[in-house]
Amino acid sequence: MKLDVTTASGGKAGTVDAPDDLFGIEPNIPVMHQVVNAQLAHRRAGTHSTKTRAEVAGGGAKPWRQKGTGRARQGSIRAPQWRGGGIAHGPKPRDYSQRTPKKMVRLALRCALSDRAANGNVLVVDDWGISEPKTKSGISLLEGLGLRTAGERPPRVLLVLDRTEDAVWKSFRNLGVRVQIVIPEELNAYDVLVNDYVVFSKPTLEAAIARYSEQPSERSRRRDADELGESTRASEAVEEETSDVES
Repeated sequence: MKLDVTTASGGKAGTVDAPDDLFGIEPNIPVMHQVVNAQLAHRRAGTHSTKTRAEVAGGGAKPWRQKGTGRARQGSIRAPQWRGGGIAHGPKPRDYSQRTPKKMVRLALRCALSDRAANGNVLVVDDWGISEPKTKSGISLLEGLGLRTAGERPPRVLLVLDRTEDAVWKSFRNLGVRVQIVIPEELNAYDVLVNDYVVFSKPTLEAAIARYSEQPSERSRRRDADELGESTRASEAVEEETSDVES
Protein backbone atom coordinates (compact mmCIF):
# COMPACT_ATOMS: atom_id res chain seq x y z
CA MET A 1 0.00 0.00 0.00
CA LYS A 2 0.98 3.65 -0.39
CA LEU A 3 1.46 6.05 2.50
CA ASP A 4 1.46 9.79 1.91
CA VAL A 5 4.62 11.67 2.82
CA THR A 6 4.21 15.18 4.18
CA THR A 7 6.57 17.99 4.98
CA ALA A 8 6.94 19.51 8.45
CA SER A 9 4.50 22.25 7.42
CA GLY A 10 1.86 19.79 6.21
CA GLY A 11 2.54 19.96 2.48
CA LYS A 12 2.61 16.96 0.16
CA ALA A 13 5.99 15.35 -0.46
CA GLY A 14 5.02 12.27 -2.46
CA THR A 15 4.27 8.75 -1.32
CA VAL A 16 6.19 5.80 0.08
CA ASP A 17 5.61 2.09 -0.39
CA ALA A 18 4.56 0.22 2.75
CA PRO A 19 4.17 -3.57 2.89
CA ASP A 20 0.61 -4.81 3.06
CA ASP A 21 1.52 -7.40 5.67
CA LEU A 22 2.41 -4.57 8.08
CA PHE A 23 -0.11 -1.86 7.21
CA GLY A 24 -2.81 -3.58 5.19
CA ILE A 25 -4.03 -6.74 6.93
CA GLU A 26 -7.43 -7.38 8.47
CA PRO A 27 -7.15 -6.59 12.22
CA ASN A 28 -7.53 -9.61 14.48
CA ILE A 29 -9.37 -8.13 17.45
CA PRO A 30 -9.10 -11.16 19.80
CA VAL A 31 -5.32 -11.29 19.31
CA MET A 32 -4.95 -7.56 19.98
CA HIS A 33 -7.14 -7.89 23.08
CA GLN A 34 -5.07 -10.74 24.49
CA VAL A 35 -1.73 -9.06 23.81
CA VAL A 36 -2.84 -5.72 25.28
CA ASN A 37 -4.17 -7.47 28.39
CA ALA A 38 -0.84 -9.26 28.75
CA GLN A 39 1.06 -5.97 28.42
CA LEU A 40 -1.05 -4.28 31.07
CA ALA A 41 -0.80 -7.30 33.36
CA HIS A 42 2.99 -7.31 33.01
CA ARG A 43 3.10 -3.72 34.28
CA ARG A 44 1.49 -4.66 37.59
CA ALA A 45 3.96 -4.91 40.47
CA GLY A 46 1.95 -7.55 42.30
CA THR A 47 3.27 -6.38 45.66
CA HIS A 48 -0.17 -5.90 47.24
CA SER A 49 -0.61 -7.75 50.52
CA THR A 50 -3.18 -7.98 53.32
CA LYS A 51 -3.02 -9.77 56.65
CA THR A 52 -5.17 -12.75 57.47
CA ARG A 53 -6.55 -13.41 60.98
CA ALA A 54 -3.44 -15.48 61.70
CA GLU A 55 -1.12 -12.55 60.88
CA VAL A 56 -2.88 -9.72 62.75
CA ALA A 57 -1.43 -9.01 66.19
CA GLY A 58 -3.55 -9.84 69.23
CA GLY A 59 -6.73 -11.82 69.59
CA GLY A 60 -5.24 -14.84 71.29
CA ALA A 61 -7.89 -15.04 74.03
CA LYS A 62 -11.54 -15.82 73.55
CA PRO A 63 -13.33 -12.45 74.10
CA TRP A 64 -16.08 -13.95 76.27
CA ARG A 65 -17.36 -17.35 77.27
CA GLN A 66 -19.21 -19.47 74.79
CA LYS A 67 -22.62 -19.60 76.52
CA GLY A 68 -24.76 -17.63 78.87
CA THR A 69 -23.97 -14.04 77.78
CA GLY A 70 -26.76 -13.60 75.22
CA ARG A 71 -24.23 -12.48 72.64
CA ALA A 72 -23.05 -14.26 69.54
CA ARG A 73 -20.25 -16.73 70.14
CA GLN A 74 -16.80 -15.38 69.23
CA GLY A 75 -13.41 -17.03 69.22
CA SER A 76 -11.10 -14.07 68.53
CA ILE A 77 -11.30 -10.32 68.23
CA ARG A 78 -9.08 -10.62 65.15
CA ALA A 79 -11.67 -12.54 63.11
CA PRO A 80 -12.62 -10.88 59.77
CA GLN A 81 -15.96 -9.57 61.07
CA TRP A 82 -14.23 -7.54 63.80
CA ARG A 83 -12.89 -4.03 63.40
CA GLY A 84 -9.12 -4.33 63.18
CA GLY A 85 -9.41 -8.02 62.36
CA GLY A 86 -7.85 -9.95 59.50
CA ILE A 87 -8.96 -9.73 55.86
CA ALA A 88 -10.78 -12.71 54.40
CA HIS A 89 -9.69 -13.68 50.87
CA GLY A 90 -7.58 -10.53 50.53
CA PRO A 91 -4.86 -10.00 47.91
CA LYS A 92 -1.43 -11.52 48.39
CA PRO A 93 1.79 -10.91 46.44
CA ARG A 94 1.67 -12.64 43.08
CA ASP A 95 3.09 -12.50 39.57
CA TYR A 96 0.59 -11.18 37.02
CA SER A 97 2.77 -11.66 33.95
CA GLN A 98 1.42 -13.79 31.11
CA ARG A 99 3.40 -15.74 28.58
CA THR A 100 2.53 -14.48 25.10
CA PRO A 101 4.01 -16.12 21.98
CA LYS A 102 6.29 -13.85 19.95
CA LYS A 103 4.29 -14.47 16.78
CA MET A 104 1.14 -13.30 18.53
CA VAL A 105 2.87 -10.13 19.76
CA ARG A 106 4.07 -9.33 16.23
CA LEU A 107 0.64 -10.08 14.76
CA ALA A 108 -1.04 -7.76 17.28
CA LEU A 109 1.34 -4.94 16.35
CA ARG A 110 0.74 -5.44 12.64
CA CYS A 111 -3.03 -5.48 13.25
CA ALA A 112 -2.82 -2.25 15.26
CA LEU A 113 -0.76 -0.49 12.58
CA SER A 114 -3.14 -1.72 9.88
CA ASP A 115 -6.12 -0.38 11.82
CA ARG A 116 -4.53 3.05 12.13
CA ALA A 117 -3.47 3.04 8.46
CA ALA A 118 -6.98 2.06 7.33
CA ASN A 119 -8.33 5.18 9.06
CA GLY A 120 -5.62 7.42 7.60
CA ASN A 121 -3.99 7.93 10.99
CA VAL A 122 -0.46 6.86 10.01
CA LEU A 123 1.64 9.84 8.92
CA VAL A 124 5.11 9.89 7.39
CA VAL A 125 7.17 13.08 7.68
CA ASP A 126 9.81 13.79 5.06
CA ASP A 127 12.03 15.75 7.48
CA TRP A 128 11.35 17.01 11.00
CA GLY A 129 13.00 20.33 10.23
CA ILE A 130 14.23 20.76 13.82
CA SER A 131 17.91 21.61 14.16
CA GLU A 132 17.94 22.80 17.80
CA PRO A 133 15.79 21.73 20.75
CA LYS A 134 12.79 24.01 21.17
CA THR A 135 9.38 22.99 22.48
CA LYS A 136 7.91 25.77 20.34
CA SER A 137 9.29 24.03 17.24
CA GLY A 138 7.62 20.77 18.27
CA ILE A 139 4.27 22.53 18.74
CA SER A 140 4.62 24.25 15.36
CA LEU A 141 5.32 20.92 13.66
CA LEU A 142 2.25 19.29 15.22
CA GLU A 143 0.14 22.27 14.17
CA GLY A 144 1.48 21.98 10.62
CA LEU A 145 0.50 18.31 10.54
CA GLY A 146 -3.00 19.17 11.78
CA LEU A 147 -2.49 17.34 15.08
CA ARG A 148 -2.83 20.34 17.37
CA THR A 149 -5.29 23.23 17.25
CA ALA A 150 -5.36 26.18 19.63
CA GLY A 151 -8.29 26.02 22.03
CA GLU A 152 -9.08 22.36 21.33
CA ARG A 153 -8.02 19.20 23.06
CA PRO A 154 -5.31 17.63 20.89
CA PRO A 155 -5.41 13.98 19.84
CA ARG A 156 -2.97 11.52 21.32
CA VAL A 157 0.08 11.21 19.07
CA LEU A 158 2.74 8.48 18.98
CA LEU A 159 6.01 9.76 17.50
CA VAL A 160 8.47 7.15 16.24
CA LEU A 161 11.92 8.78 16.41
CA ASP A 162 15.47 7.62 15.87
CA ARG A 163 17.56 7.42 19.01
CA THR A 164 20.13 9.81 17.50
CA GLU A 165 17.67 12.67 16.91
CA ASP A 166 18.42 14.51 20.15
CA ALA A 167 17.04 17.89 19.08
CA VAL A 168 13.73 16.34 18.00
CA TRP A 169 13.44 14.33 21.23
CA LYS A 170 13.99 17.42 23.37
CA SER A 171 11.50 19.44 21.33
CA PHE A 172 8.65 16.98 21.96
CA ARG A 173 9.39 15.55 25.40
CA ASN A 174 7.73 18.41 27.35
CA LEU A 175 4.37 18.31 25.54
CA GLY A 176 2.64 16.16 28.15
CA VAL A 177 0.87 12.83 28.04
CA ARG A 178 -0.86 13.60 24.71
CA VAL A 179 2.48 13.12 22.92
CA GLN A 180 4.40 9.86 23.36
CA ILE A 181 7.84 9.12 21.93
CA VAL A 182 9.24 5.67 21.08
CA ILE A 183 12.01 4.26 18.93
CA PRO A 184 11.20 1.67 16.22
CA GLU A 185 12.42 -1.18 18.44
CA GLU A 186 9.88 -0.19 21.13
CA LEU A 187 6.77 -0.24 18.95
CA ASN A 188 4.00 -2.32 20.50
CA ALA A 189 0.28 -2.90 20.06
CA TYR A 190 -0.82 -1.08 23.21
CA ASP A 191 1.00 2.18 22.44
CA VAL A 192 -0.32 2.17 18.87
CA LEU A 193 -3.91 1.54 19.98
CA VAL A 194 -3.90 3.98 22.89
CA ASN A 195 -2.80 6.82 20.58
CA ASP A 196 -4.94 8.32 17.83
CA TYR A 197 -2.12 8.97 15.35
CA VAL A 198 1.22 7.32 14.60
CA VAL A 199 3.86 9.58 13.04
CA PHE A 200 6.98 8.16 11.38
CA SER A 201 9.91 9.77 9.67
CA LYS A 202 11.27 8.11 6.55
CA PRO A 203 14.23 6.48 8.38
CA THR A 204 12.09 5.19 11.26
CA LEU A 205 9.49 3.83 8.84
CA GLU A 206 12.21 1.91 7.00
CA ALA A 207 13.54 0.61 10.32
CA ALA A 208 10.06 -0.52 11.40
CA ILE A 209 9.45 -2.26 8.06
CA ALA A 210 12.80 -4.03 8.25
CA ARG A 211 12.10 -5.20 11.80
CA TYR A 212 8.41 -6.16 11.75
CA SER A 213 7.47 -6.92 8.14
CA GLU A 214 7.02 -10.57 7.21
CA GLN A 215 8.42 -10.02 3.73
CA PRO A 216 11.79 -11.70 3.15
CA SER A 217 14.78 -9.42 3.49
CA GLU A 218 17.40 -8.91 0.80
CA ARG A 219 19.87 -11.07 2.76
CA SER A 220 17.42 -13.97 3.02
CA ARG A 221 16.63 -13.68 -0.70
CA ARG A 222 20.33 -13.86 -1.55
CA ARG A 223 20.74 -16.86 0.78
CA ASP A 224 17.82 -18.65 -0.87
CA ALA A 225 19.27 -17.91 -4.31
CA ASP A 226 22.67 -19.29 -3.27
CA GLU A 227 21.06 -22.45 -1.88
CA LEU A 228 19.07 -22.89 -5.08
CA GLY A 229 22.23 -22.48 -7.13
CA GLU A 230 24.10 -25.05 -5.03
CA SER A 231 21.27 -27.58 -5.34
CA THR A 232 21.12 -27.03 -9.11
CA ARG A 233 24.86 -27.56 -9.47
CA ALA A 234 24.67 -30.71 -7.34
CA SER A 235 21.86 -32.16 -9.45
CA GLU A 236 23.79 -31.39 -12.65
CA ALA A 237 26.87 -33.17 -11.24
CA VAL A 238 24.76 -36.24 -10.39
CA GLU A 239 23.33 -36.30 -13.91
CA GLU A 240 26.81 -36.12 -15.45
CA GLU A 241 28.04 -39.01 -13.29
CA THR A 242 24.99 -41.08 -14.26
CA SER A 243 25.55 -40.43 -17.96
CA ASP A 244 29.24 -41.40 -17.68
CA VAL A 245 28.35 -44.67 -15.97
CA GLU A 246 25.74 -45.54 -18.63
CA SER A 247 28.18 -44.82 -21.44
